Order: sequence, then structure tokens, then C-alpha cells
Amino acid sequence: MAKHRGTVKWFNESKGFGFIACDDGTEAFVHYSAIEGQGGFRTLKQGDRVELEVTQSPKGPRAQKVRVLRNDDWL
Repeated sequence: MAKHRGTVKWFNESKGFGFIACDDGTEAFVHYSAIEGQGGFRTLKQGDRVELEVTQSPKGPRAQKVRVLRNDDWL
């Protein structure tokens, strides 16, 4: 599966889901269970840059293996 990069459009912590705007123009649904590399409570913030894999679900693109990028990963 190809890796994509994008920006978190919004994420609702209480409901545990949100959307990521991928750099290629697609939008992907993200569930808290797809967020990697965080111990305990998994969340994203609006504007976070992320790397992810995108799969197709019956409802549309879905983010998998989401990883928040550090500033030095953006290049």
C-alpha cells in the first residue's frame, strides 16, 4: 500500500474520529484506532501533518497506519 501525506482537517476527541486532507486532494476518514506511535490516548490536532495509508471502505477512503510527522519529517 502506498504511503500518503496530508493535513488533519478536523478530529473530534470525544467521538474518536475525524478527516485528513491528503496532499493529492482526497479526503480520508480517520478513526482513533488507526493512529500509531502514541502510548495511551490516541488523538490528532487540526493542522497536524501526517503520513498514512489509504484504503477504500464502503463509505469511501479510510486512513490506516496514521503517523504524526515531526518538523524534520516534512521535507
